[in-house]
Amino acid sequence: MSHYKKVIQDYISNHKDKTVDLLKQLVMENSVSGNESKAQAIVLEKLRELDLDLDVWEPDLKEMKEHPYFISTRDSFTGSPNIVATLKGTSGGKSMILNGHIDVVPEGNIQQWTYAPYSATVVDNKLYGRGATDMKGGNVALILAIEAIKRSGITLKGNVYFQSVIEEESGGAGTLATILRGYSADGVIIPEPTNMKFFIKQQGSMWFRLKVKGKVAHGGTRYEGVSAIEKSVLIIQQIQKLEQLRNERIADPLYDGVPIPIPINIGTIHGGTWPSSVSDLVTLEGRFGVAPNERLEDAKIEFENWIDNIKNLDDWFVENPVEVEWFGARWVPGTVEADSELVQTLQQNYLETMKQNPVVEAAPWGTDGGLFTQILNIPMIVFGPGETKVAHYPDEFIDLDQMFLAAEIIACTLIDWCGVEGQQHEGEGAYENEKVL
Repeated sequence: MSHYKKVIQDYISNHKDKTVDLLKQLVMENSVSGNESKAQAIVLEKLRELDLDLDVWEPDLKEMKEHPYFISTRDSFTGSPNIVATLKGTSGGKSMILNGHIDVVPEGNIQQWTYAPYSATVVDNKLYGRGATDMKGGNVALILAIEAIKRSGITLKGNVYFQSVIEEESGGAGTLATILRGYSADGVIIPEPTNMKFFIKQQGSMWFRLKVKGKVAHGGTRYEGVSAIEKSVLIIQQIQKLEQLRNERIADPLYDGVPIPIPINIGTIHGGTWPSSVSDLVTLEGRFGVAPNERLEDAKIEFENWIDNIKNLDDWFVENPVEVEWFGARWVPGTVEADSELVQTLQQNYLETMKQNPVVEAAPWGTDGGLFTQILNIPMIVFGPGETKVAHYPDEFIDLDQMFLAAEIIACTLIDWCGVEGQQHEGEGAYENEKVL
């Protein structure tokens, strides 16, 4: 371990209590979509203490709507600011984006929580609360990594951009706004809750809505009608067959431990108006998984064609086709090669800190990472503290030791990636991907 990395390790070890206090403040704020401002104010105050260059703005909805990857159900982003803080380098080193989202999903049924969802209760070195693992703990790890470098007097050559963004849980509008504002770099780390695994591939996903039509009749003479509920059963069965077909194509060993790499999930069913009436309309809503190497548009076309072909199985659908609508959230798939410099640099620092190699897998869900790979064509890796299995669930928590280890690994990675002023590295020079604002 280099002198610089030992300094980082010591700094983090000596500043754990204050870091936990910061996480508590953030988790105590209910920062669901549209209510992010108070949590962002806490982030902003901390970044000002670190004397970083700050850029705070509310995304322009009109500008965003013109981009093909934009998705949001909101009418305005007023009161929901993005934050980008820049730790400026002296030049000559590679740059890095550290991206994390401040928004959380709703807490759900409070009765199912052992500890109040916004109490930030610490028990057995675990901090409980909505957003603790997804992903305020990851955000705090990023801030601590930057703080350790800055406060330890280490001067990097390349720029580091910390991004605290809104709207990840609804499809990535906040990260898209940073890209449209001109932020780019030579690499991206997103500390979503991977349980310290490396997710080098991530699926995309889209929300769909299907309207299945029937013919209304009195329940006593139901044979005079056509039940949309019964017809929807065929639709669901065919969707299950499509899911099987699409997953049979995937031979990537990173998915060996995943029973269904790209699921198609029916999440809601609404239909019928009266127990004694034949239902004339059923609406199915769900999530359509997209493979890491698949285009969203290609996935859409396959789904739409599959639904359209159901008319060949049942004549009812010839005159009464199922309506397909794409709505709500959408996440772009993304991938980075295992032998890329970004992955190798992070892996080396993981090995130095954890004394073992990381587990490398494909993400079972989407993140904002695909926006960086698809739009900017820059390498991105998802790696962070916290467990997927508790994200979005009651009693969500993060292991605090894991958060500190993630901060150390990321800080040490920045030292190698960005370079330290006064050290010589092979291959120093200009990097075309970076835009300094």
